[in-house]
Amino acid sequence: MTRRTRIPFASSRLLRWLLLGLVLATIAGLAALPRVERYFLSETATREEATLRLATAALRGALSRTEVLPGLLAERPILARILEDPDNEGLVPFANEQLRQTALTLDVADIWVMDTAGMTIAASNYRRERSFVGRRFNYRPYFNNALNDGRGRFHALGTTSGQRGYYFAAPVLDGTEIVGVLAVKILLDGFEATWRESENSVIVTDPSNVIFLSDRRDWHFASLGPIPERALRAITRTRQYPLDRLTLLETEREALAPGHDILTVRSNGRGEDFVTNTGLIASAGWRVMVLTPTRPAIVQARQTVALAVLGLLFAGLIAVVFLQRRARLVERLDQQRRHREQLERRVADRTADLNAANAQLVQEVEERKVTEDRLRRTQSELVQAGKLAALGQMSAALSHEFNQPLAAVKAYADNAATFLDRDRPDEARKNIGLISQMADRMAAISKHLRNFARRPQDRIGPVPLLSVLDDVLELMAPKLNAVKAELRFERPGEEILVMGGRVRLQQVLVNLLSNALDAMERRETPLVEVSIRAEGGRRMVDVRDHGPGLEKEALAQLFDPFFSTKSPGKGLGLGLSISYNIVRDFGGTLAARNHPEGGAIFTVDLAAADPESAEAVAAQ
Repeated sequence: MTRRTRIPFASSRLLRWLLLGLVLATIAGLAALPRVERYFLSETATREEATLRLATAALRGALSRTEVLPGLLAERPILARILEDPDNEGLVPFANEQLRQTALTLDVADIWVMDTAGMTIAASNYRRERSFVGRRFNYRPYFNNALNDGRGRFHALGTTSGQRGYYFAAPVLDGTEIVGVLAVKILLDGFEATWRESENSVIVTDPSNVIFLSDRRDWHFASLGPIPERALRAITRTRQYPLDRLTLLETEREALAPGHDILTVRSNGRGEDFVTNTGLIASAGWRVMVLTPTRPAIVQARQTVALAVLGLLFAGLIAVVFLQRRARLVERLDQQRRHREQLERRVADRTADLNAANAQLVQEVEERKVTEDRLRRTQSELVQAGKLAALGQMSAALSHEFNQPLAAVKAYADNAATFLDRDRPDEARKNIGLISQMADRMAAISKHLRNFARRPQDRIGPVPLLSVLDDVLELMAPKLNAVKAELRFERPGEEILVMGGRVRLQQVLVNLLSNALDAMERRETPLVEVSIRAEGGRRMVDVRDHGPGLEKEALAQLFDPFFSTKSPGKGLGLGLSISYNIVRDFGGTLAARNHPEGGAIFTVDLAAADPESAEAVAAQ
């Protein structure tokens, strides 16, 4: 009794310690959550470094491709000529159109030429309402730098076009004298459209911390920090940005890892947190920042901590269940010990019953053995009966399929004898060759039917359908002529390859044509129509007779063995059944239906073979 009372007490104490451990694990998980969040944020920043490299490489590529254009275009002689004679009404329009065509070819926004005073003489946008022609741009740094340093570049919002762009400029020389400046402007809106398709935000800031490019339209011309007074005066002097649109974004930064920060942007009363990746484009003086929202990483971190805590809880629950089952097991063992003596007393009483039951079981085992032996013999007999039935079907199919080739052999033999009597040995030799071919064909059919009970020896592969049909029609020609039947067959010009076996496919088509003639035995002039059609990757051969058609009951069991619609003595009802199984072996189907205008149509549906298999077909 003492042991029975101590075990539940120990179990309850373990349960209390277990619950305490689970509570402590939960507290530890919550305490580790900030560290886990920073880990996932750092991983996000590292992963998005590739996005930063792509963004900076794309911008550098666009700038470097355009940087050389002003110097090359400024070498055109016509530019120096129009700068010397800006009032030339014949030369200036030609220069305008030439600049327009060049801008379209080079896929740049605008190209224009200014004199040394900054007045635009010719421009690619001369057709537009807000053309640069006649406007002065001597306040732009790219103009002055091109005159003084031989090269100018600048980014700003266009005062005439209202479009943000990057400007490149180069002097126009007449000999060694600078007579003007040629400027090229490119638009960078396409990069912003690409950035909008990403979950990240990308911003490009100038040395004054003004955002010049961003997929966030509301951030255009906003500043990430205070603009120095000197920079503000330069912006005013060069008209780089509209002063009324310069705003200061409320931001906070928190260091995350070397080269990465957590940036908080507050606007409209709410804040957005981003992980930053920063890169530089030194030639333009730009700083490119990829801002990745922190929410997905924080959600992932919280899910990870939650899963860890849930895992601990689940492990604790399993431990509780284990302890409870262990306590129940101990109780059951105690009960077993208490009942052991009682069970031992009952054993003696049950001995007689057990002996009788054992004797009965021995008898049942013997009977089961006898039954199993009888079952094995019965199964063997059933297998043998199935083999005999298959042999019977093959024998019937052999007699059925040899009738037409034998008739052809007899006809060719009679023709050969006639040709020999008429001293026409060439025609006789040809008929003898056809007889040899029929013999070979009957040998192939015999071989196939002999092996009908096991896997067919006629392997399935690409078969030339038209060649097979030609052989079938040649084989059936005597029978068609005998009943004065008309055959309509529009033969396609090109060979058609299908998947099947040549000999067995001939058997199917011969059987269908024979059945068509039998269905029209009461017609004076039987008409058989053969056609080939394609549907996707399938090829269909339709054989139509103009007989009475098939009744609804006959359609339901048309392909069953030993079912026939012919009169007694004219068929065993195995031809369509065998044909159905042959086509099914090819991976196709054999179907029948009635034509709306009368008669029945039998359709052989086969898979088209790959045209590249023509070499294999030629080798057959």
